[in-house]
Amino acid sequence: MKVAELMHTNLRTVDPDAPIAEAVTILADGHVSGLPVVDGRRRVLGVISASDVVMAIAEAPTPRDRERLFEATRVREIMTPKPQVVSLDSDVAEAARTMLYLEVHRLFVVEGGELVGVISQSDIAGAVATAKL
Repeated sequence: MKVAELMHTNLRTVDPDAPIAEAVTILADGHVSGLPVVDGRRRVLGVISASDVVMAIAEAPTPRDRERLFEATRVREIMTPKPQVVSLDSDVAEAARTMLYLEVHRLFVVEGGELVGVISQSDIAGAVATAKL
């Protein structure tokens, strides 16, 4: 089975210069734990996850710094740069091995350098559970 058969294509993204507050809103509204950070050409620059936000909050030295964090800090400052990507025709089993090896929950799918989808551990687990693999 190929990644193209399981991936999600209706993706929300965030700009690297957006405030963290915007990313948090998108994460919460979409009920997702991570967002691709893309440029104007939809090239994947990074990923911002709920864990990144929690880590930034935990590292803020004072309550006032934590308050300012959401508007004053840009996504690019806390995102994980250069996330692992796969192609549409990548094998799902290979994508699963990559996620396990790298200890990541999702891989972004690119075609011609442009973001076209995402495949997650839950997508693969769901396919196994419903015998699609």
